[in-house]
Amino acid sequence: MSLRDLARELYRAQQQVERLEKLLLSVTPEEEPAIQRELEDARDERRQLQKMIDGRKDSSPLPRRF
Repeated sequence: MSLRDLARELYRAQQQVERLEKLLLSVTPEEEPAIQRELEDARDERRQLQKMIDGRKDSSPLPRRF
């Protein structure tokens, strides 16, 4: 997956987290645990995508010599 594709997926994941956080503020106590689990899954996905992007940005195809 290219860096551009990863960035798009990260943006989508961030939007999902924000949507779920807002939704969590207005749900009934019975719905809260399910939304909370979904929010944790979305946050995990966002974290994983961010780590992938950070790894891609840090790795250079050419060795550095100083």
